[in-house]
Amino acid sequence: MTEVRERRGTSVADRLVVGVVVLVALGMLAAGIWCWVAPASFAAFTNWPEHEHFLHDAGVFQMGIGVMLLGALWWRDVIIVVLVGAVFTNALHALNHALDLDLGGRGSDPWLLGIVALLALAALVVRIRSLRPRERTAR
Repeated sequence: MTEVRERRGTSVADRLVVGVVVLVALGMLAAGIWCWVAPASFAAFTNWPEHEHFLHDAGVFQMGIGVMLLGALWWRDVIIVVLVGAVFTNALHALNHALDLDLGGRGSDPWLLGIVALLALAALVVRIRSLRPRERTAR
């Protein structure tokens, strides 16, 4: 099974869709980074309760959506896109739980979330390799 890259960005409709996807992705990434890096500032701006760990997690999930939106422009394989999002989001989610242990949760949370990220990474590697054309070597 080989993946054929189609031409994109050639019609007005294609350029519009790509532009909107990039704009939305950048918005998600900006909001997510803000929420993750400066949760108190984000909470004050949005009039949300200031719950540091919740805001860290919300930021990670916003960034994960942004990563998947941008990934969809790069890869045409939906499984690759969602696995990239799962690896990114679960890895940062595990980091959040490790950094925020003093705010609650269980000591096992970072490890369990990290395992999910590693499983998704293993599946991503297998998926990418399975889509590559077989290289034939002369013997």
